[in-house]
Amino acid sequence: MQRLQNQVALVTGASSGIGSGVAKSLAAEGAKVVVNYARSAKGAEAVVEEITAQDGDAIAIQADVSQEDQVLKMFEQMYDTYGTIDILVNNAGLQKDSPFTEMSLEDWNTVININLTGQFLCAREAAKEFIRRGVVPQKSCSAGKIICMSSVHEVIPWAGHCNYAASKGGIMLLMKSMAQELAPHKIRVNSIGPGAIKTPINQSAWDTPDAEASLLTLIPYNRVGETVDIGKAAVWLASDESEYVHGITLFVDGGMTLYPGFATGG
Repeated sequence: MQRLQNQVALVTGASSGIGSGVAKSLAAEGAKVVVNYARSAKGAEAVVEEITAQDGDAIAIQADVSQEDQVLKMFEQMYDTYGTIDILVNNAGLQKDSPFTEMSLEDWNTVININLTGQFLCAREAAKEFIRRGVVPQKSCSAGKIICMSSVHEVIPWAGHCNYAASKGGIMLLMKSMAQELAPHKIRVNSIGPGAIKTPINQSAWDTPDAEASLLTLIPYNRVGETVDIGKAAVWLASDESEYVHGITLFVDGGMTLYPGFATGG
């Protein structure tokens, strides 16, 4: 359908998992895609090659999104190649899990810095460009679109993952506060809240029949999600089809946020 024709999209943490799925989905709809990566150049180049093999347009740019100087350099490189940005998908994130009483300050800071501060830094730079350029009607009804990758754990507590859950809860109010402030500039800001998606970060939770059966007890729809499920949601939120959707988290979780443990009375 080419709903994103001639628009420039930056997807952070796009060398694998959800980020790579989102990057490929945006490219399939006509977007020129910057595939950001922190360490896996090989993975990012593979995503770029897959996109270009389908006649898409993509480049890979390295940056640790928790480092302001690297974020600024990434945006400069993107502008050198594509001139602007129309869509930001703030996807980069990681987990460093441990019991709360054993969690190190380093592991706390690492997760907060990448998952939350990284979204702030990238969204700030994108918003500056959206405001500078304004609406380009030939591209979109909006001056720009920011999509924050959150999680069902912005609302579901997760013992043993306090740093991760705190980062996602922070993303929820960062997104809503940005949406409130940036709306007068015709900048749309929303989040996607994935549930259990088959990616390398959580492979142990679904890669055996027993593990998958256990995971499915948390998913009323009785299917573990795929990265394409998130890619489809990102395309919709980035397109003019969702022009009046602003400041929401779109949960893509097979019903995980329905708290299925209560389906039979708790």
